[in-house]
Amino acid sequence: MNVDQPYTAALEPVTTGGGSARDYFELLKPRVMSLVIFTAVVGLFAAPGHIHPWLGFVTILCIAVGAGASGALNMWYDADIDAVMKRTQKRPVPSGAIAPGEALGFGLALSFVSVAMLALNISLAAGALLAFTIFFYAVIYTMGLKRRTPQNIVIGGAAGAFPPMISWMAVTGRADLGAIALFLLIFVWTPPHFWALALFREGDYAKAGIPMLPNVSGRAETRKQILIYTLLCAPVAALPVLCGVSGLLYAGGATLLTAMFIYRALVLYFAADAVVEDKAAKKLFGFSIIWLFAIFALILVEKLVGLHALASVF
Repeated sequence: MNVDQPYTAALEPVTTGGGSARDYFELLKPRVMSLVIFTAVVGLFAAPGHIHPWLGFVTILCIAVGAGASGALNMWYDADIDAVMKRTQKRPVPSGAIAPGEALGFGLALSFVSVAMLALNISLAAGALLAFTIFFYAVIYTMGLKRRTPQNIVIGGAAGAFPPMISWMAVTGRADLGAIALFLLIFVWTPPHFWALALFREGDYAKAGIPMLPNVSGRAETRKQILIYTLLCAPVAALPVLCGVSGLLYAGGATLLTAMFIYRALVLYFAADAVVEDKAAKKLFGFSIIWLFAIFALILVEKLVGLHALASVF
């Protein structure tokens, strides 16, 4: 695609450029960034050891900027399909607020700054993992997987799962079992979350030619895969306890939350008709967001108030 020419909903070039500060902020995918920041903060607090508060702030800032860079590069490359999909037509590049070349330059600049800051101020290992995360999302997922395989979101979900591992590494200098547990929480959660979205946005993905699971394997198979991955969330949710990252408060809360998650997946799986299925998919999608935030919040609360240490005494 021509990096100097955006697309409208009809895929026609329009005059662009000179976007506002708000447009550039939207280019960073702030809603996705909020999840990245939160999980990275949890990784920072959950990791064994100590990091100076200023260095901790620098770590989170670099991860946030790196996530924004990934979002900008994604919007640059996907401007053509974003213009077709109703959900994404108003994004800065397809709407014409920001030219594709500007989005590309912005994303590359943020990538360099975030990786360099993390590598120079924290560690080369953390900087290298952030660089790989940006590369994974922008190149492996966006350019390589998204338009080619219905497993795009399964493999590509790793990009969103790396942030807590990066912040953990900033504290400890390594990625041990605790970091892997946090990674797996996000990695296994990603497919049912996005496939639920794909069910009630199936027409959008079909118009854009993106091979999401409902468009390729059908809605019944998608419901089955959602249930399978949601069931997998149960043993994965137990890993932080088994690895010593969390304790009793987390164990109780995670059990309840995961049971509710599985219940939502079962309702979707046994949906009797298209109307019920659509409604169940929307509810599952909404609850999946609550599940992930709440799971990580439980880990954070235990660390902040010392409940994990208290639970370990008993």
